[in-house]
Amino acid sequence: MEKKISGDDILELAIEWSDKGRRAAIATVISTLGPASRQAGSQLIVDSERAFEGSVSGGCVEPAVITEALDVIRNGAPKTLSFGVSDEQAWEVGLMCGGRIDIYIQSLDVIRPVLERVVKLKREGIPSCIITELGGGDAITLDLGTPDWKDKVAPELRDIVFDAIKRGVCAAFDIGEKRYYMHGIYPATRLVIIGAVDIARSLAQMAAISNYSVLIIDPRSAFATKERFPDMELIVEWPDDVLSNMDIHWRTAIVTLTHDPKIDDIALKEALRTDAFYIGALGSRKTHADRLERLRSEGFRDEDLARIHGPVGLDIGAKTHAEIAVAILAEIIKRHRKGKEEGVRWPLTRV
Repeated sequence: MEKKISGDDILELAIEWSDKGRRAAIATVISTLGPASRQAGSQLIVDSERAFEGSVSGGCVEPAVITEALDVIRNGAPKTLSFGVSDEQAWEVGLMCGGRIDIYIQSLDVIRPVLERVVKLKREGIPSCIITELGGGDAITLDLGTPDWKDKVAPELRDIVFDAIKRGVCAAFDIGEKRYYMHGIYPATRLVIIGAVDIARSLAQMAAISNYSVLIIDPRSAFATKERFPDMELIVEWPDDVLSNMDIHWRTAIVTLTHDPKIDDIALKEALRTDAFYIGALGSRKTHADRLERLRSEGFRDEDLARIHGPVGLDIGAKTHAEIAVAILAEIIKRHRKGKEEGVRWPLTRV
């Protein structure tokens, strides 16, 4: 399965291009209003020969962004572009969706030291962020793996920056007469599937397309085979052994699908001890009620058990394996994107 280029991949690609002597600029979506095909944090890199990778829209504003990026490459000064359906330029480039996007362009020559730092942290699995003052382009890097990272943020920025980090987003914000942009480099959003069953085949493929890192765990070697899951990471071991030795961070979802208490229950017990933002379990309402009773007998409290989504997935009347997978992934995405609005506690591993 072809890997999609994400914003974080663009940062690594930028370092590679710089190492090869290619002069380039990085364009970043810093804010959106209304309908938009790309969210804040989406990036595109352009070199002096107009070669580019990544995307900042559905293709409608890229030509204009590339042209402006060439100017940034030449003079080194950062530039902010705004496109909206009411703007004359927006009509020219084809932004017809009715939304608005703001895009910030920086010279790679200028920001390379900052990118080197965050790419190093990313490779070490440590979350970080870049805070840029958009007027002059001054930027700082925060290593979110250090306990004193908040001390390095100006007091007037702390609440806004911390809120954005808790929500796992990139965001632009105004403080007084200055505008800032915070670009978070967070752990990859991950889906751990317990059970290499038929539903898992559909769910894994859909999750991968949605840019989730997918891991499938099943102790049954007859199920967990490369023939059944040719493009997925598989571990043929008992899930409690695997999960207890993993860093289950706050951008991890865990779903049990075997319908076998010997496998699902031990996975759920380990999942409940982690910072996973979503835990789901396949089964009917009666099956789930029986499951909760077993877990209560193991000492888990009702507030712990409330974290388990069961029956798993949004109620869309799903019948087939593919439809059930759609329902599960939709519920995971909803929890990920709207969890804070619903009062979900977002634990911050290392933060």
